[in-house]
Amino acid sequence: MAMCKEGINFAQNLLNCAVDKTKSLNSYIENSIVDNWDKDAFTDYKGKTLQFHDVARKIEKLHILFESCGINKGDKIALCGRNSSHWGVAFLATITYGAVAVPIQNEFTSEQIHNIVNHSDARLLFVGDIVATHVQAEAMPDIEGIIYIPDFSLINSRAEQLTYAREHLNEMFGKRYPKFYRKEHVHFYKEEDPEQLAMINYTSGTTGFSKGVMLPYRAIWSNIDHILSVMDGNVKTGSNIVCSLPMAHMYGLAVDFLYGVINGCHLYFLTRLPSPTLIAEAFASVKPRLISLVPLVVEKIIRKKIFPITQTNRMRLLLNTPVVNKRIKQKIREQVMTVFGGEVYEIIVGGAPLNKRIENFLRSIDFPVTIAYGLTETAPLITLSDHTQYLPCSCGTVVKHMEVKVESPDPSNIEGELLTRGMNVMKGYYKNEEATAKVIDEHGWLHTGDSATISEDGHIYIKGRIKNMLLGANGQNVYPEEIEDKLNSMPMVGECLLVQRGDKLVALVYPDVEETSEIGLDENDIENVMEQNRLSINETLPSFSRISRIEIQKEEFKKTPKKSIKRYLYKESALAQNE
Repeated sequence: MAMCKEGINFAQNLLNCAVDKTKSLNSYIENSIVDNWDKDAFTDYKGKTLQFHDVARKIEKLHILFESCGINKGDKIALCGRNSSHWGVAFLATITYGAVAVPIQNEFTSEQIHNIVNHSDARLLFVGDIVATHVQAEAMPDIEGIIYIPDFSLINSRAEQLTYAREHLNEMFGKRYPKFYRKEHVHFYKEEDPEQLAMINYTSGTTGFSKGVMLPYRAIWSNIDHILSVMDGNVKTGSNIVCSLPMAHMYGLAVDFLYGVINGCHLYFLTRLPSPTLIAEAFASVKPRLISLVPLVVEKIIRKKIFPITQTNRMRLLLNTPVVNKRIKQKIREQVMTVFGGEVYEIIVGGAPLNKRIENFLRSIDFPVTIAYGLTETAPLITLSDHTQYLPCSCGTVVKHMEVKVESPDPSNIEGELLTRGMNVMKGYYKNEEATAKVIDEHGWLHTGDSATISEDGHIYIKGRIKNMLLGANGQNVYPEEIEDKLNSMPMVGECLLVQRGDKLVALVYPDVEETSEIGLDENDIENVMEQNRLSINETLPSFSRISRIEIQKEEFKKTPKKSIKRYLYKESALAQNE
């Protein structure tokens, strides 16, 4: 499924203007590996380091494996595991071979992983150590093999060629390169058609809600091209980057991983759940030059590490004293810089708005923070400006190779839906033409589902999410309808709504009044039933989308004339409690 002809032509024309000045995505990757051959590339935090030549050799071995077992250009290969050096190698091997990568969130349940593998038509599945313990080959009847990410061994094989190739891989590699594998041997697949599919990134893992976002090479190339221009040499080759965001998400994959690889950076992977404490520890140790985070992590670090120092009566007094105000702010800025490692050029915050109090504080001390905005459907960037060009409360200006507009009679003052089109826009949803047609119109405009205004100088201000997606603390997408659908089918639940409070998900439930009255349950009984519901539903959900508590509503939810719950009323209430 492709976007409409006019939309394709628009993207193609932009690409034709750009390709004269640069190279393809896989050429970017190939050149970086060759140019940085003996430099450090990947490190599992507190673990082993791979140099670029190590990465190249591992990629080539996987290419031999793919070739030997009959993987063709365009075949799908799924990856599901925590961030790690070998996850990065497997991903790079997939796209530089010309196969289609299907990243899957490692915290999905086994059922969700099976759904995506089956829906995507993946021929191979790479799994991490945790995922390997609960995926079941029999639930994925068309998969030909399951490969263990930590050492690339075979967990399951249904193809003789795959089994043979894996058992004889070192021998086959040695025969092909008897005098060592050198720079001149690195020849990756060069995508000739920018519309060729590079990735399918799923927005959800649940049957009925899954949407496989089809991302062509042009979309990923275009994102990297913009990030390179924004950094403009301020992040040098060899700079450190901590990959704390999950690489199964486009934000972490594009801004941290792919940009880092192509820019010749040294990437550090947090191979366990990246809590704010672990992230802060890694920043202090690694001293990253570029940091990408979701708002909740920034907010927790500032509130825990900085506010206890700056919010004292003595500090407030000094900050209100004009003679020393400037020097005090400089000292505070130095302390914040130290918390983030001391070498950071810029922190990019994406996925949701940054808390206004935190943003105002960071801007007041001239801290280099900027807000990015985008969607999986745009791989992921729609807006991103360097911190020197960023305006408070905005999310920057539109990225290269894209255009935006706001459907409003007065886009500067009256909010309307934000639309975008250009090279970053997906081809469509895999096997779902109906869903594609709902978001990409006949002129190639992607309807973001977000309301916004746009200033005369092009800065975009997101006013609210028309869509209902929530963002977990570590960057995971949470789609409340999926969880609400499950909860609505549980005992005594009349209707429900999921809201976010800080990094916790809370279910608001209006009980089924007739059912509770019939049985004669009192308030305490209802609370006990709901707690059992919570425990039961959490067993079916990945850890990042589990419900922390259920709150009983005394009245029915307020609804629109169409009888839809007015989500915004309850979302605003939840946001107020977060302040």
